[in-house]
Amino acid sequence: MNDFDVHQMCSLLKVPRSSFYFYCKHNISKRKYEEESLKALIKKIWLDSYKRYKAPKITFVLNKQHNIHISRKRTQNLMKSMQIRSIITKSYKPYKHKPDEGVFENLLQRNFSAHGINEKWVSDITYIWTDECGWCYLATILDLYSKRLIGWKFGKKMTTELVTEALEIALQTRGLNKVLVLHSDRGKQYTADVYREYSRSVELLNLSFSAKGCPYDNAPIESFNAIIKKELINHTHYTTYDQAYISIFTFIEKWYNRERIHGSIDQMTPIAFENMIQI
Repeated sequence: MNDFDVHQMCSLLKVPRSSFYFYCKHNISKRKYEEESLKALIKKIWLDSYKRYKAPKITFVLNKQHNIHISRKRTQNLMKSMQIRSIITKSYKPYKHKPDEGVFENLLQRNFSAHGINEKWVSDITYIWTDECGWCYLATILDLYSKRLIGWKFGKKMTTELVTEALEIALQTRGLNKVLVLHSDRGKQYTADVYREYSRSVELLNLSFSAKGCPYDNAPIESFNAIIKKELINHTHYTTYDQAYISIFTFIEKWYNRERIHGSIDQMTPIAFENMIQI
């Protein structure tokens, strides 16, 4: 459009030419406005997840909670344009399978599917550094059906008492009304006579053990350990034991069990999934 056409149009509309040029310069198209609104929503979802969600889960939240149907690829592109990304980085370390030794039976045999709660639990210990106490230890128990952390204990020493107390908490949380398999690796805390005797005293509870030196036999709880490291511990410096405890409590009880959606349970949270199946 030349100056003469602009002059005629402005005369017809009875607006000054300066207003027309300002409008042309600053007007935002409808598509651009919608894109900026979408980017703002994506950033909010990302921040609400404590910067943990990647494009697949952000896309799911957009579709499910906001009725905005876009592709995962577009979500990725918009996140890239805003220079935001998940704080989670993936690491991989290969392990060699070692020949099975000893008399500890593996009842799971890497069959991690379950048909209901209190059918299969997995357990493990992971390390967390604090300036005050050095290495501290988190013992956890996960229900394979709902992916809920049903028992955990944080302590300053990696002892048999630590894993036993985590089991006691899980049993208090759930109770047992059918045969349950509780799987762990062959760490000395789990193979100790005290732990095994306590487990045998619990009716319907059967212990299961990974092959020696083979984390794939306990992959689901290894996955949780990776999640808490990637989403929390690797991004947090703990000065005191109490600071670490509060942080872990908030992550497990507020975020992981109640807010974090899981692809293996139809993008639901563990608590929501359990509430649904109990209806």
